[in-house]
Amino acid sequence: MTDINIRIEGRAGRITLTRPKALNAVTYDMCTAIETALDQWRADDTVALVVIDAEGDKAFSAGGDIADLYATGKAGDFAYGRTFWRDEYRMNAKIHEYAKPIVSFLQGFTMGGGMGVGCHGSHRIVGETSQIAMPEVGIGLVPDVGGSMILANAPGHLGTYAGVTGARMGAADAILVGFADMFISQEKWPGLIERLTTSGDTACLVAGDAPEGSFAALQPAIDAHFAAPTLPGLLANLRRDPGEFAQKTLKTVLRNSPLSVAVTIQMMARLRGVTDIRAALDLEYRYTYRAMEHGDFIEGIRAAIIDKDRSPQWKHDPDTLPQEAIDTMLAPLGDQALTF
Repeated sequence: MTDINIRIEGRAGRITLTRPKALNAVTYDMCTAIETALDQWRADDTVALVVIDAEGDKAFSAGGDIADLYATGKAGDFAYGRTFWRDEYRMNAKIHEYAKPIVSFLQGFTMGGGMGVGCHGSHRIVGETSQIAMPEVGIGLVPDVGGSMILANAPGHLGTYAGVTGARMGAADAILVGFADMFISQEKWPGLIERLTTSGDTACLVAGDAPEGSFAALQPAIDAHFAAPTLPGLLANLRRDPGEFAQKTLKTVLRNSPLSVAVTIQMMARLRGVTDIRAALDLEYRYTYRAMEHGDFIEGIRAAIIDKDRSPQWKHDPDTLPQEAIDTMLAPLGDQALTF
């Protein structure tokens, strides 16, 4: 497959995303190929660890490949999307639960589905260009691929802030929130990968000092506003604060799907303290299973990717969104529930 290069080099299983012109967007076939490789290497004693990296300078992976999701959903075929998300989530869980070290090198953009590949392993490396984000609420989804669990366990309410604004995190912020483990200057990455493949030992990975981020300084304001347990409460907090941060954040929140934002807030509350990725993926799948038929996903993709008018017509108004709509999107799926 030209989109991904999977092989064994020395003591390492190697997975390299090879779609740099598409910012290494993750396709369904790439997901299944990663899962197959992990299954094969689990019992292979010659493979001591796994290294995941990507070609190109701009992105480790800017997300999932949503073109087919949009096309099928627009045509009224919701089965493809449900299958895509189901199998992708199973792969995310496999990375998170893997018994051998998985080392990922996350240059440039790592977002959405790319986060699901790069940010669940044991050693998640960021560098000078790293920009990690979960911007799903802008296209009518919720933070998924296990990202909801990471966000829910971030210090204070940083995770809710990152989840409902899609804020981009440089290296220091990504480490603080929980999407990465260590900063290592990118000039050292090729040499480290060579040592990892030769030795099969992660001892060569030594963290450096990341450039200062912005989240730590903003946390008092973030915690004050984002402690609100509902979307109306959050909006009220932001509206009564005339400061630059609150007003800028208010505009960002109001641009996003009200349903997605409200559900994300609810998910953060439910998942706080949860470290079982399967529980988080189950909750995410309840939403994504319904996202095309009952949510804002089709309209969100139309406005952002297809027509690019940046003027989505969301199903709900943020000030009048009924709780029933939130509860419906997160209701158990019964026989259709995600299984592993």
